[in-house]
Amino acid sequence: MADIKVCVIGAGSAVFSLNLVRDLVLTPSLYGSCISLVDVNVERLNAVYALMKRLCEEVGAKYKLEKAVDRRKALRDADFVVNTALAAGHSRLRDGWAVARDLGYRFGGSLHVMHDEAFWINFYQFKLFEEVIEDVLDLCPDAWYIQLANPVLAGITLLGRKYPEANIVGLCHGYTGVYYLADAIGLDPAKVEFTAPGLNHFIWLTEIRVDGEDAYPKVNDWVNNKAVEHWKKCYPSDALGPKAVDLYRRFKVFPIGDTCTPGGGSWPWWYHVDEERERKWHEDPESWWASYFAWLNTRVSEVLKVAEDPSAKVTENFPLEKSGEDTVPLIESIACNFPRKLQVNVVNRGYLVPGIPADFEVEVPAIVDGRGVRGLEVECLPKPVLAFALRDRVAPVEMELEAYEGGNKEQLVELVLTDPWTRSSEQAEQLVEKILRLPFHVDMPKHYR
Repeated sequence: MADIKVCVIGAGSAVFSLNLVRDLVLTPSLYGSCISLVDVNVERLNAVYALMKRLCEEVGAKYKLEKAVDRRKALRDADFVVNTALAAGHSRLRDGWAVARDLGYRFGGSLHVMHDEAFWINFYQFKLFEEVIEDVLDLCPDAWYIQLANPVLAGITLLGRKYPEANIVGLCHGYTGVYYLADAIGLDPAKVEFTAPGLNHFIWLTEIRVDGEDAYPKVNDWVNNKAVEHWKKCYPSDALGPKAVDLYRRFKVFPIGDTCTPGGGSWPWWYHVDEERERKWHEDPESWWASYFAWLNTRVSEVLKVAEDPSAKVTENFPLEKSGEDTVPLIESIACNFPRKLQVNVVNRGYLVPGIPADFEVEVPAIVDGRGVRGLEVECLPKPVLAFALRDRVAPVEMELEAYEGGNKEQLVELVLTDPWTRSSEQAEQLVEKILRLPFHVDMPKHYR
């Protein structure tokens, strides 16, 4: 049994917390550890704490549980710090989207405007990320900081550059799209070995094997003979939809997870120029986001309802099964020296992904064990994919971080000018000004001068 302390920032995120709690109770090697839950929303914090306490009792999982609003108090002696917090809620995101729509912005390749990594959300996230990592370095400098909250791409880049002495790793479950593809083409996901490198929300399947044999011929067979049948059953903006297949035919590597779905910004923009084009490609990011928020609200309500009813058995309402998230496996591997190969987001030190800047975030396979996280070098992405990565991911994030670090509003306008739906500097300036004037933005207009 381990004797570690895991501090969870933003524990009131009910959906994430349920996954984390179930994974913890199903990991006996970590029993005896202290789980410290932190959130500024006391009601949500109390509900998640009650849910975890009851689940541990039902299963017989031996954890020491704590809850706190004071982050610094909770961080003392932590071995792992999991950050899943959203500093600015989804209502602020959607209010900003409404402003952008009125100015002609659309979903589709719009990473920093019509996406949940919009620049007005990222600003508050960056501030929170820095505050947390500075507390970590002050109170528990040897702890592993695990970044789950978006933006993972820009966040890991920012923190990795400014705090190279910290143990920082980002996680995202988007890579599990490989298993969705494997299941669709008739492979046993448990037997699949793969490599899917790139940047967060922009990863590509460069290798897929089963029992040592190349499985890409099966991918080709599915694409050429069976994909159409899948499209008859799937929802719009599916990760294996017509757009994903078309990108595969263009680049000869398959886009995985959120690479071309609304969850990753619906890249690239040219499939979304108007509603007619979207219908052709079975795309509808507007309804995708509406469904996502509706599901999220329903799921949160279900979790809180069970948490607030002391007579309800947690295990009867939520199946006791592993979530597929890598947070607890990563913690177990480091704490118990249990070697695993996991997909991680780290700074590209050593040029793990050739062609991406050395101080920029990359998503790669890594060996995780008692020595920590060691990213593995991968082969270069196809040149067209790398070119789009540099143009549509690296360049805008560099501009966003430059604007944030310098508090420069003109640089923020330059960021918006990189958006595919920007048609003039006046349009970009109007968007920035109107976003900064939204009533809930107080710190942001002071920062960007």
